Amino acid sequence: MAITTTAAIEQTEQTKQTADTARAGRNEATATKLAALRPLAVDVAVPLGVYFAAHSALGLGLVPSLALSSAVPAVRTVAGLLRERTLNGLALLMLVVNAAGIALSAISGDPRLMLAKDGAISSIIGISIIVSAFGRRPLMTAGLKPFIVKGIAARDAAWDRLAAGSAAGSAAFRRQERTFSLVWGTVLVAECIARIVGAYTLPVETMAWLGTVFLVAAIGVGVLAGNVVAERIAKQVIADAE
Repeated sequence: MAITTTAAIEQTEQTKQTADTARAGRNEATATKLAALRPLAVDVAVPLGVYFAAHSALGLGLVPSLALSSAVPAVRTVAGLLRERTLNGLALLMLVVNAAGIALSAISGDPRLMLAKDGAISSIIGISIIVSAFGRRPLMTAGLKPFIVKGIAARDAAWDRLAAGSAAGSAAFRRQERTFSLVWGTVLVAECIARIVGAYTLPVETMAWLGTVFLVAAIGVGVLAGNVVAERIAKQVIADAE
């Protein structure tokens, strides 16, 4: 009886230790994923939040709101250049978008021109993403990587090996990584073209609501097409991590 009781206690303690280890692993993975998403939050979400808070909640004008939302990207861009000698692509993109918004705010009068200028923001983002796809680090990689590696150290290391060119499948990986950014960049540029064409060929009343439909449709196409590429990238990363 005593031996049975001792075995049961040992089994209970072992089960508890296994559960604690698994819980610690999940917590570590969550922390890693959050850390990887931090650049997106700081460079994109914070500026957008500041803009909407200033413009919608506080009632500030377009130009002051855009100027306020540019503060964090400006600091991040300069800090990256001075401290790390690297260019923060996401922060710089938000600065360019805000600058374009301030410049376009001077356009007024022609309702069709007002509708067409809304597409300029999509084109700036889209073109920037397309150009980055042929550089060292495509812009969409910052958002894609955390969802592929899921905070798993082996996958994170595999991604870095594939991106650095030190793994067998690096060439194919880099090609898919570029393709993912090209998909999103092309979709956004296409949305811009559709919006401009619609602004000058359709009734103003129609484009007042159709512009939003164009944007939602573009995001939908980007998600569907992007997921196909993302699945290929995920398979490569998982295979290299094993």
